[in-house]
Amino acid sequence: MVRRAGAERPGVKRAGPDLGGGPDRVTGPDPTPPDPSALLEVRDLVKHFPVTRGVLFKRTVGQVRAVDGVSFTLSAGETLGVVGESGCGKSTLAQVLMLLEPPTAGTAHFEGRPMFGMRGSALRALRRDMQIVLQDPYTSLNPRMTVGDIIGEPFEIHPEVAPKGSRAAKVRDLLDVVGLNPEHINRYPHQFSGGQRQRVGIARALALRPKVIVCDEPVSALDVSIQAQVMNLLRELQSEFGLAYVFIAHDLSVVRHLSDRVAVMYLGKIVEIGTEEEIYQRPTHPYTQALLSAVPVADPALRGRRDVIRLTGDVPSPIDPPSGCRFRTRCWKARDLCAQQEPELVERDGHLSACHFAEQRSVVP
Repeated sequence: MVRRAGAERPGVKRAGPDLGGGPDRVTGPDPTPPDPSALLEVRDLVKHFPVTRGVLFKRTVGQVRAVDGVSFTLSAGETLGVVGESGCGKSTLAQVLMLLEPPTAGTAHFEGRPMFGMRGSALRALRRDMQIVLQDPYTSLNPRMTVGDIIGEPFEIHPEVAPKGSRAAKVRDLLDVVGLNPEHINRYPHQFSGGQRQRVGIARALALRPKVIVCDEPVSALDVSIQAQVMNLLRELQSEFGLAYVFIAHDLSVVRHLSDRVAVMYLGKIVEIGTEEEIYQRPTHPYTQALLSAVPVADPALRGRRDVIRLTGDVPSPIDPPSGCRFRTRCWKARDLCAQQEPELVERDGHLSACHFAEQRSVVP
């Protein structure tokens, strides 16, 4: 279910006279109860990695702020696209959501239950309901295992899903669902192409019939034609199984055709979030506008009419991000206020944007 544009969201404030930023990090639990309508709800998620010096006696000299206060909700059957440059924290966000990395601060709820701190049977149940498709189809599969063993491995960990005698049949069914020949169940990953390997990874994620799949740049390592096939497959699977996706990518043109809502990340923070139409047709944050201007235009007649935005300077280090707005060192709208106060992610000009001077601008006609 997609939220109505302009609707109030839990824990989100509208822009007011005070545009000052909040604290750098969240150190305590959020007292606000979780949204009962959200399948997955993340609030003020923080993940910092320590920077150490010394060989024998190590000491912490800084923190890499990979994810620094990310909040969003995901409804059943919805796709949330997460886009941004390399190094903005997208993959770290995926790892924390999958409990592969412990969070530094913040909360996450799945169907109203707190995710962080789960143990025992509750954690096993969560593992069944949330799966991941990794970026590289070459290294994400064990080369010593057959495709049948790779897809059937979740059944070994969760034997209650499939009795031992029915697992081979279920694996063949999964191969057929993702468009592979069930007869190839005994082949090894090196005998498949890149696109076929990624289909194997998708079949493995589907094995336990999850409710949410985190797709960590699942098509970035594939050819353009194969990308379209995999994207179409993900759309068909979502319709058939009622899946919800957190779809991570750095290519806005890829995210557009699958996402109901899009969140744009920059240097560990979400700087703009809205529906597909709001982000692509009416972007308000300068960074989003710059990203859209860099997307190749397929129609030659439109290339001369596009609004080209060229950013200057390099992306700041996540160890020492700029004060105030993190994008201000590359932004053509930067003023003194941007260095003094961090803009909050609040509703500005129609949807959520973290810019003091948010303004709609159509970049691609």
